[in-house]
Amino acid sequence: MNVFDTLMERGFIEQTTHEKEIRDLLDKEKVTFYIGFDPTADSLHVGHFVTVMAMSHMQKAGHKPIALFGGGTGMVGDPTGKSDMRQMLTVEMIDHNVECFKKQMSRFISFENDEAIMVNNADWLRHLNYIDFLREVGVHFSVNRMLTFECFKQRLEKGLSFLEFNYMLMQSYDFLELYRRYNCKLQLGGNDQWSNILGGVELVRKLHGDQSFGMTFSLLTNSEGKKMGKTEKGAIWLDPDKTSPYEFYQYWRNVADADVKRCLSLLTYVPMEEVNALTAVEGSEMNKAKERLAFEVTQIVHGEEEAQKAQVAAKSLFGGAASGGSIPTTTLEASEFEGGMDIITLLQKTNLVPSRSEARRLIQQNGIKLDGTPITDIDYLIKADVDFKENTLMIQKGKKIFHRVTLN
Repeated sequence: MNVFDTLMERGFIEQTTHEKEIRDLLDKEKVTFYIGFDPTADSLHVGHFVTVMAMSHMQKAGHKPIALFGGGTGMVGDPTGKSDMRQMLTVEMIDHNVECFKKQMSRFISFENDEAIMVNNADWLRHLNYIDFLREVGVHFSVNRMLTFECFKQRLEKGLSFLEFNYMLMQSYDFLELYRRYNCKLQLGGNDQWSNILGGVELVRKLHGDQSFGMTFSLLTNSEGKKMGKTEKGAIWLDPDKTSPYEFYQYWRNVADADVKRCLSLLTYVPMEEVNALTAVEGSEMNKAKERLAFEVTQIVHGEEEAQKAQVAAKSLFGGAASGGSIPTTTLEASEFEGGMDIITLLQKTNLVPSRSEARRLIQQNGIKLDGTPITDIDYLIKADVDFKENTLMIQKGKKIFHRVTLN
């Protein structure tokens, strides 16, 4: 099967610049393509993971990925989808984040034997001569047309800085550079990158008279159109130190029934025949599909061993046991419980609540249990010799969130 058909069947493709030409190109030759990742944090998150999976499908079909890290564009910041200007990062922070991205990307894409390339656009963007850049690139961009793009329109009311206005030119220049250096003919990205991708396709055509192509993918949204990958604690990261494998597993285990098929299609390699069979059920039978989803995604991101540990931990908790080495754990000093620690303070120390008011609300609504016993008193004091069994206490928040506290 042509990889274009694979991506279409699995629900990746949203928009293409030239659908027939792209399909034919992918059918007839080994295509060098690129996806860009701006290093706004020190880890990729699940929003990036859709494009990483698309990149992997493309590589498995024999095409050559370029993972472009935005050491240059990251110094400006993409205004797309943002109501305010992004936080400005220092050069040191950006370079650190790029190195973190490189390590993570190597887990999903093979860079051996020239099967793929890692590139940092800092190599050409940080040392540009601005006047030369304006004369070569800026002359081809119409300000009037740029202001019609959604990425700029939604910012005009609150204010769009000239710094950010340059971003589209810089991303377009990336495509031009990769075309010149590696004969890269195809840029892929999230659907929110459509206008930036069009800019690059047009720039290659105007400066070289050659045809290049663009294709965008679905953003990771649920059945209600809201972005997935967020929890009360924030983003779901691919770095195990920022989101533990157990929390990562649990996130996918708990997605809504309506979102299971989409997630299995986009985020795993499970064949579509199997995806369709797994999700052609209703009610409690959907739990099998959710467990498969959680295991498969966790296995890809964190490895089979961590996926198995997370699965065992989840099943032991739902079975009423307090075992499983993958459960999030906080270790506190026994001395902190001399005289008792109030339940609200403990919930804050374990990062189970963002505020004391949220803790009070949860307790009053029977949303907190200690070792299976509901706690309804917001002033309840936890004591080491009363509440801990073998120096361990299990906190349950709602139906599905568990956290172990151990004493040192």
